[in-house]
Amino acid sequence: MTDIEQVVLLDDEGRAIGTAPKSSVHGTDTALHLAFSCHVMNAEGQVLVTRRALEKRTWPGVWTNSFCGHPRPAEALLHAVGRRGEYELGLTLRDIELVLPLFRYRATDANGIVEHEVCPVYIARTDDEPTLNPLEVHDARWVDPEELATSLTATPWAFSPWLVLQARQLPLFGGRDLESRAS
Repeated sequence: MTDIEQVVLLDDEGRAIGTAPKSSVHGTDTALHLAFSCHVMNAEGQVLVTRRALEKRTWPGVWTNSFCGHPRPAEALLHAVGRRGEYELGLTLRDIELVLPLFRYRATDANGIVEHEVCPVYIARTDDEPTLNPLEVHDARWVDPEELATSLTATPWAFSPWLVLQARQLPLFGGRDLESRAS
C-alpha cells in the first residue's frame, strides 16, 4: 500500500483544523494549509537557489529558494525542514533558525494552480554540496545574496512568488531595501 502524503489544513487565524491529501490542496481552489520554506547558506556566505523540477505541478522549472515542503500531521516543523533538506537536496542542515514565523501568501501560477499557505521561513547552514533529487529539483546554484537580490528586483517574474515576497522581508537580502532598489 502507498502512503498518501497529508498536509495540515488551517483556519483563517492559522490554527490546525484537520488534514487532507496533498494532491487535493493544490488546485484552482486551494485550502489554506501549513508549509515551510528554507534558505540554505554555505561557509562562504552564499545562498543555495534551486530550479524546481519540470514535472512539478506548481511553478515547474521556476527558480526559487533552497527548498520548501509541508510538515506531516503532528510533525515538528524543525524535523520537517531537516527531512526535506535531506530528501530534496541530500543536505545535512545545522543552525536551523526561524526567521519569518508568520509568513503567509496566496499565489496563482500560469496553469491556474493556487498556492495558499502559512509558510514559516527558515535559514539553515550546511557544509555539504547538494545532491539533487530529480523529482523535486532540476538545477541548483550557490549565489551571493546581494546578486540574488539584484536579480529578484530586475526580473521578479523569473522566480517563485514566495521567494520574491520572502526576500523583501529577510535581512539576508537587504529586507525591504529590495523595493527601494527598483526605483
